[in-house]
Amino acid sequence: MIYLILFWEFFKTGLLAVGGGLATLPFVYDIAARYDWITAQDVTDMIAIAESTPGPIGINVATYAGFHAAGLPGALIATLSLVLPSIVIIMAISRFLAVWQEHRLVKAAFWTLKPAALGLIGAAFFTVVTQVFWIADVTDAPAGLAGLSKRVRWQEALLFVILFPAIRRLKWHPVIWVLIAAGIGIVHGLVTSGL
Repeated sequence: MIYLILFWEFFKTGLLAVGGGLATLPFVYDIAARYDWITAQDVTDMIAIAESTPGPIGINVATYAGFHAAGLPGALIATLSLVLPSIVIIMAISRFLAVWQEHRLVKAAFWTLKPAALGLIGAAFFTVVTQVFWIADVTDAPAGLAGLSKRVRWQEALLFVILFPAIRRLKWHPVIWVLIAAGIGIVHGLVTSGL
């Protein structure tokens, strides 16, 4: 039964996530909320890993969630079901798109898909930002600024404030920034674990 659920959830994601890998994230966060295969924090961690490894983010997250839910068969089913709608749709329309791409209905469909894709990517951006910078499960936070200081992840916010302008100004290769971030994360992990 788990294989059918994995297939259905990731098939829907692949079918409806218009706009690429980032557009799959609202669907994956929804899957994390409804099933115990992955948590919202796992998805956020997978974004960091998937963005620093080869391969599309949606496929990487689907493979991870499928493996976590049902081992290697689950990883294969989740991954294949995510890409299946794209393969079928592209094969179906590739013959007709060249002929019909100037048709007003086709143009209207593409015109409406752009804002939908932007909305999905914007929703993913908002979810990731809140996951990274905000602690949602603080129950004893007082009201006002004191409560805000308990809810904000200050180390992550400080790192962003330092790295964002540096990335914009220095124009180094992205691999260098990935290695710098990984190094900072390793040092932080060692320091906070007491090693």
